[in-house]
Amino acid sequence: MFKGSHPVTIDAKGRIAIPASYRQSLIDDCAGRLVITRHWDGCLLIYPATEFQSFESQLLAKGSLNPKVRDIQRFFIGNARDVDMDRQGRMLLPSNLRAAAHLESKAVLSGIGNLFELWDESQFNDRAADTAAALADDAANGDLPDVLMDISL
Repeated sequence: MFKGSHPVTIDAKGRIAIPASYRQSLIDDCAGRLVITRHWDGCLLIYPATEFQSFESQLLAKGSLNPKVRDIQRFFIGNARDVDMDRQGRMLLPSNLRAAAHLESKAVLSGIGNLFELWDESQFNDRAADTAAALADDAANGDLPDVLMDISL
C-alpha cells in the first residue's frame, strides 16, 4: 500500500525517481513494471503493472455498448503507457502524458493505496488547500458522504 506525498523532480529527460521506500516492493511485486495513464482531475495515475491489469480487466468487463463506458475505457486504457523503472529507481514519463498533466520540473508523487498520483506541485498544493477547507466545512455541517459515516478517525 502506498501512502504519503513525496516531492519529486522531473529531470531534463522527463524522468522521476520513485522514492527509495517503495522501490524494492515495486521490484518484488511487479519487477519494476509500471503503467501510467491520465486522470480527469489533471494528474497522472501510476500503477504497478499487476494493479493496472486488474483495473483494466474490471473496466473492460463493463462492455462497450454504452458510449459513456466506452469513453471512460478510451480515456484510461487509451492513454495508458507501460514503463519500467531503471536500476536507479527512475521512470520515464511519456511527453504526451507530462503535457496533459502540465508537469514541468517540480511535482508531487502521492501514494493512494494501490497506486500513485503524480501532480504538478503547485496544482497539488492548491487542490490540497481547497480540499481541506471544503472537507472542514462539510464535516462541520454534517455533509460527509454516507459511505464514510461508519469510519472513525
